[in-house]
Amino acid sequence: MSALMVALGAAVGAPTRFLVDLTLQHRLGRAFPWGTLGVNVVGSLILGSLLALPLPSEALALLGTGFCGALTTYSTFAHETVRLARTGARRRALVFVAAHLFLGIGAAWLGLGLTTLLKG
Repeated sequence: MSALMVALGAAVGAPTRFLVDLTLQHRLGRAFPWGTLGVNVVGSLILGSLLALPLPSEALALLGTGFCGALTTYSTFAHETVRLARTGARRRALVFVAAHLFLGIGAAWLGLGLTTLLKG
């Protein structure tokens, strides 16, 4: 059952990532990978929130592993970091890495903290 839940969540998360990335590239340009940063931070926020809830394992498989796992993308983050550095945008590459670390971890803690506070 868990494998099916992961697949179902991923079937929604992956296209969501693709559409968010396309939308942000169209609106903000391609000089900085805003789409990857955005989905990774939002995915971290959602996953932090999910971990604060008493969810059954199937729900965590669907939403956490499936949806958030497919929404977020480490491989694209790594690829875009290398691409920025190779094209001479080393400062942007460093900002990209730092933003992922601080915003991603911060978003996960924020989601965990807010959800814990709200469920009271």
